Amino acid sequence: MRASSPPRISISPSLTEEEKSWALQHPSALSMFDKIVEASKGKKIVMFLDYDGTLSPIVKNPERAFMSDAMRSTVKSLAQCFPTAIVSGRCRDKVYNFVQLAELYYAGSHGMDIKGPEKGSKYIKGDAKGILFQPAAKFLPMIDEVYKTLVYETKSTRGAMVEHNKFCLSVHYRCVDEKNWDLVAQQVKSVLKEYPKLKLTQGRKVLEIRPTIKWDKGKALEFLLKALGYANRRDVFSVYIGDDRTDEDAFKILKARGQGFGILVSKCPKDTSASYSLQEPTEVMTFLQKLVDWKLQTLRGQAML
Repeated sequence: MRASSPPRISISPSLTEEEKSWALQHPSALSMFDKIVEASKGKKIVMFLDYDGTLSPIVKNPERAFMSDAMRSTVKSLAQCFPTAIVSGRCRDKVYNFVQLAELYYAGSHGMDIKGPEKGSKYIKGDAKGILFQPAAKFLPMIDEVYKTLVYETKSTRGAMVEHNKFCLSVHYRCVDEKNWDLVAQQVKSVLKEYPKLKLTQGRKVLEIRPTIKWDKGKALEFLLKALGYANRRDVFSVYIGDDRTDEDAFKILKARGQGFGILVSKCPKDTSASYSLQEPTEVMTFLQKLVDWKLQTLRGQAML
């Protein structure tokens, strides 16, 4: 569990050899912005964004992971320029309540609960209108049962928190004393022994419980591209920004497709299939705003021709 939660070291001028190598392989998306937009010219950009640690900072209490008004305004502007989706491990309704933008696509529960824009989007095409896709619906009773059991089993561990994300569960140990991290893992694994149709994965100081179906954030990305009518088109350029292990499934899909790239949000070197990096949500906001400004400038240039 400690390995999944490395210290958040800043990339500074005094880099280690490992950090230098990693920074060369995954350069800042801000410093490489001109190269990125050059690669996207003549193509339809589609944006995919994780929530926690990407649009909002990581906080001790996940119920208070609010995004700033400035970030919300930037994402709203982004959605006016490009089809935009939030892809999160959180419950879809909870993410929507944080973001509060009806014009976005939302994929909650690691992509197992997908819904199209309610209103205000000019990027609703074909099957995307009124879209509601829930491939793990039959697991709901089991998830509810395991949630209750986990709450009971972990209640004696100070700081442990079990979050119900509809089609998956998150056991947070960010506020647990480090000496008890292994205890939390044992409690969770003990419960899951009785549920072979559920699997356990690790994130940033969180244990994730999900159905064993072959579905993840990468599959959600592919589903949304298909719903938008972009599945078989060669003029599509997808950008996925995320900070967690679960985002790697989407990064790998984009790398295999060769139609876009992933951006990892991290201050420290990590194994990743992302092409570029950003250090924190404030840098994400700067990058998104630069994309919006570039798009608007391009449109103004075209209007003058």
